[in-house]
Amino acid sequence: MACSIQGLVTLSFSGIRWRRSSHSSGTIFQENGRKIFCGGKIGRKVRKNGICKAMVQQAVQRASASYAKEMERLSAKESLLLAFKDSGGFEALVTGKTTEMQRIDVNERIIDLERLNPTTRPATSSFLEGRWNFEWFGAGSPGLFATRFIFQSFPSTLANLSKVDLVIKDQYAKITAIMRLLNSIESKFTVSTQLSVEGPLRMKEEYVEGVLELPQVDEATIPEQLRDAFGQAASTAQQLPVPIRDAMASGLKVPLSRTFRRIFIISYLDDEILIIRDSAGVPEVLTRLDAPPSPLAEPMTEYES
Repeated sequence: MACSIQGLVTLSFSGIRWRRSSHSSGTIFQENGRKIFCGGKIGRKVRKNGICKAMVQQAVQRASASYAKEMERLSAKESLLLAFKDSGGFEALVTGKTTEMQRIDVNERIIDLERLNPTTRPATSSFLEGRWNFEWFGAGSPGLFATRFIFQSFPSTLANLSKVDLVIKDQYAKITAIMRLLNSIESKFTVSTQLSVEGPLRMKEEYVEGVLELPQVDEATIPEQLRDAFGQAASTAQQLPVPIRDAMASGLKVPLSRTFRRIFIISYLDDEILIIRDSAGVPEVLTRLDAPPSPLAEPMTEYES
């Protein structure tokens, strides 16, 4: 076949290269270093079949790679949750019983999961909103602040921290630490913060206020010998003036505005796990407590670049 270099059109697809002459109906295929010439209908058929086959092969390869990556991500999630359990869980973390090796193991698994983050813009993702449970604390976090407040205020023999959770909604966060006294009295300490988006991954958090709620007593768990005293105390509280009762019902409020702020990045987010890192790189890991929002939900307010 006679044709000029300028008259050739060259395409490449999945290792198959073919050239078509503008002066004839022939086609020259190159595959694995071999040249194959096909003309007319045969050339068109071979060209069509070869490209379709290559397209199918690429689609299968992409699907296989996506499936393998998703399986790797799910495995990394399970591995991290197992590491939390092996380290003693939430109680060991807040009481300082977690060993150095356990911390290293957890941090290693956190890094493994972070590199598989499926959310490209987590700071504005609808997955961020909802109710979360703290699994792992970082230094300077509101969750750690709340737990330290409780442990410094009450002897460990009288009180234990049952859980710390976080609710994110409309650019605000509320961190609640729930404590039980003598296994009968439940008290809550809440820290409210305001969130602002500063980038695809970066957010700023500012403390607003803290609230120490009055203890809620489970009468069924009160020892028999203490029930009379409890009844008298409850009756006395009901005789207080209404303004005082209302103030007590709303809890003891502690203004925290302008006392603390921090910048953090969201290094991992999906419909079940949230990982953030503060400016020092210390991670915090949370797991979702409520149902995740719909993927079609509106994203949070965008940042201004």
